[in-house]
Amino acid sequence: MSRVGEKIKEARLQSGMSQKALAKKLGVAEKFINEVEMGRRIAQESFIDKVSKILKSDFNDVSMVVTDEALLEEKKSIKEAKDNFHRNNKANEEEVWTSAFSSVLKNVPIFDYTLRNNKGFKELPIHSNKVEGFSQDKVLYLEIQDDEMSGFRILKGDLAFSSLAKEPSNNGIFLVDYKGKRAIRQIKLLGNSKALLVSNGGSLLTETMNLNEISVVAKLERLEIRL
Repeated sequence: MSRVGEKIKEARLQSGMSQKALAKKLGVAEKFINEVEMGRRIAQESFIDKVSKILKSDFNDVSMVVTDEALLEEKKSIKEAKDNFHRNNKANEEEVWTSAFSSVLKNVPIFDYTLRNNKGFKELPIHSNKVEGFSQDKVLYLEIQDDEMSGFRILKGDLAFSSLAKEPSNNGIFLVDYKGKRAIRQIKLLGNSKALLVSNGGSLLTETMNLNEISVVAKLERLEIRL
């Protein structure tokens, strides 16, 4: 209850007047008088002056016409509760969206040829639990490290969407280990367990290798050219 409300109620009771009677004299609803007395409604100075005249009491104490401290504290609590509600809702909403998108998008990592240095990721959609038709745990991007395949329009800095692989296919372009190095090469199968490794950094180079001398790491599926 506010100080203003307390004073009005005290004066009304002393005068033997009911809330209904006071409300009628003031031209307001009985509920309004009850709320003012309970401190739930802020009393304006003009209203207090009218009540003062009707109840023949002095309500000119300036401190009483100031908004009730309890009411202000209540409003503050309500505002804090609303703010907390909105914050919690926002956090929950973000969590829901994050969870939802994690089921339809895959952060595909970007690696150099060692597959140890993660250089970031690109988001790709998941369809039927696969990314671009490949198992989610088998896809990656390779950042091209040199211009040894420039004749194939594969340049340093380009990103190649790739899938982890162990077996070569004819005319495919792969990340391979051979002769103690790791490089991008086209593989042409020759039969008799032999393969031709092709590179083109301005001029065509070929190397004939036994398949058991080549270790396939990943197959390049699509190239994203850096402009």
